[in-house]
Amino acid sequence: MGGGGFLSEPADAALERYVLTLAESSEPRICFLPTASGDASGEVVRFHAAFDPLPCRPTALELFHLHGRDLDVRGHVLNQDVVYVGGGSMRNMLAIWREHELDRILPEAWDRGVALCGLSAGSMCWFRHGITKSGGPPELVAGLGLLPFSNSVHWSAEADRREAYLDAVAEGLESGWGVDDGVGLRFSGTEVVEAVSARPEAAAYRVERRNGAAAAERVPTRFLGAPDSEARPPVPEVEELRELRSARRGGGRLGRG
Repeated sequence: MGGGGFLSEPADAALERYVLTLAESSEPRICFLPTASGDASGEVVRFHAAFDPLPCRPTALELFHLHGRDLDVRGHVLNQDVVYVGGGSMRNMLAIWREHELDRILPEAWDRGVALCGLSAGSMCWFRHGITKSGGPPELVAGLGLLPFSNSVHWSAEADRREAYLDAVAEGLESGWGVDDGVGLRFSGTEVVEAVSARPEAAAYRVERRNGAAAAERVPTRFLGAPDSEARPPVPEVEELRELRSARRGGGRLGRG
């Protein structure tokens, strides 16, 4: 996903429901990785506000808060039906993942059929390369490379990132996709199945090098609709959520130190 999702106002609710359909289970286990934001409490709160009411079993794996916890990270990730990666600093996220061996665990989860998804940094990480602004100006950074393409997010919203991506493709970067906020690309293996959107005007773009220049072509995008986006309950406060998770011990957040 190019961005948005449950982090936007109003939320792209149709994308959340679409993510759950990628699992075979009628009540899928979905694990949120907010590493790119430094495990920001606000992102975790919004994740649970979005997914707790849905037919799924959500958890948040917060790598910055594992101190004193006896948690088998690999076992937990491999036991999921869906892994959802949040946005933030792609560069910092990948560095933390390497320390916790998630750069090995997540490809293993993919091989086992776990659906991998995410928005912004959580999208670009699955590709060979993405355009990050982790260090300020947009720049090229390598991802996990599960998908042998490149990716740039916030396509229509961030002209500087878009231009940096087009320049990189023109100079020889592998072809890939630019994706708007509220839009997702679905892959089966490394093949694109479809582009979907929770926003009527948003889209995805195929970006290729042609005659020494980068060309971006809009691809067909299926509008999912967002019938309940404005009818969602208000996002709870952080302390309120913590009390709720404590009361529902065993079904909520992981790694709070």
